[in-house]
Amino acid sequence: MSSSMEKAGAKAKEVAKEDFDKAKELARSAAISGAYLYPIKGIFYFLSHRTLWKPLLSKLVPTLSLSVVVVIVMFMFTYLPQLAILIFTDGPLAAVSAVLLTLSESSTIVTMLSKNFLIADALVDTFDGVMVAKGQTEVVQGGREIKSGKFGDPMRKLGKVVKGYGQKYSFGGLVRYLMYLPLNLIPVVGTVVFVGLQGRQRGEGVHSRYFQLKGWSSAQKEEWLKKHSGAYTSFGTVATLLELVPIASILFSFTNTVGAALWAADIEGNGTTMTQISSPQAQKEALRSE
Repeated sequence: MSSSMEKAGAKAKEVAKEDFDKAKELARSAAISGAYLYPIKGIFYFLSHRTLWKPLLSKLVPTLSLSVVVVIVMFMFTYLPQLAILIFTDGPLAAVSAVLLTLSESSTIVTMLSKNFLIADALVDTFDGVMVAKGQTEVVQGGREIKSGKFGDPMRKLGKVVKGYGQKYSFGGLVRYLMYLPLNLIPVVGTVVFVGLQGRQRGEGVHSRYFQLKGWSSAQKEEWLKKHSGAYTSFGTVATLLELVPIASILFSFTNTVGAALWAADIEGNGTTMTQISSPQAQKEALRSE
């Protein structure tokens, strides 16, 4: 009996060590890639380039209207039931937790509906426009027509889309969100795990348009994402946190798209792997953490 318990304990330690090593490698690759910085870079680039505002402004009224309606409906029907549950897990912080959870759910619903029905084409235009602005016109020509002539505005160069329409929020993504949602009932730790899981899923789709433009097969995409899972998870986690902000989630959907395009342009510009495009300082810090 004791021998079996010792074997089980040894096996548990072995599994725990494997998981820890995987997590460590994931964190190391994420740190070296610097991918987590691109959503932030996307915000500053978007704000400093007014020509990129056109796709967002064209969708602003319907998306804001959708956001207001969803938030009101969610607070009317889900706030109190969730508050009743959170009282048992969060105690005096239940009211705040219920508000944050309801806002998070509202943002997810708004993002899902808007990406599927309102802003999918605008996000594609934004991604392609940034790629053109960063000198990656040849890549963009793999998925849309580019107008000839000298234009100071990269958005004016964009012609008809001939391949792909970017990533839409899938039904499977919604199911996973609902599956992981109860994690938020666990104070702090549960929320961190929830955001991490959502970030991993979100990260896998940030370059869907880039892969379309490159004409990659499903096998090529899977291999690339697997090889750079740490980088994409880190990008997706930051992007998820930004898109959880109610009302502003639509704005961050555009800035995250800009960040993804900047990242893709850097990959193309360097003609190398992601682990080689970060700054030397980031690489030193990552190696020092080993």
